[in-house]
Amino acid sequence: MIGLTDKQKEAVKSIRSDIWDLYASLKNFKEQPDDRKKADIEAQFDKIFTQKTCFASLNNALKRIYRNKPELLRVLDFPDTPLHNNTSENDIRDYVKRRKVSGSTRSEQGRRCRDTFTSLKKTCRKLNVSFWDYLEDRLFGLNKIPYLSDLIINKALNLSV
Repeated sequence: MIGLTDKQKEAVKSIRSDIWDLYASLKNFKEQPDDRKKADIEAQFDKIFTQKTCFASLNNALKRIYRNKPELLRVLDFPDTPLHNNTSENDIRDYVKRRKVSGSTRSEQGRRCRDTFTSLKKTCRKLNVSFWDYLEDRLFGLNKIPYLSDLIINKALNLSV
């Protein structure tokens, strides 16, 4: 959001700074959850997103964000919740790039094939398994590489221990 007047620009700059401070508080909370910090962060959120500025568009944006308070502060109840969606964004980036370059697929079957292979490749990458080795293992029936579902379960179990 870009203000037109100096007062509007200052309001945007101030709110942006407050939001980055809130984000730092949330990161700190994730590392060391504590009920007192939780109450302070909720108060900080309320102060930022219920204030009125000289910029009507900014006020409307603050109201919209405030309506999503439970989702945005979910980390206070579940500290393992990520504070951003970068992982999800990265997961679909390959799909979007491929669609842009190729103009999509010619059939539903082609789309399913592309999506399946992209998903397999991403999953292999996350599990540190060579995608090409995985394909070769499955195509030639070598069975040297465990099922991806088993690898995912093992990884999840190791993370929780």
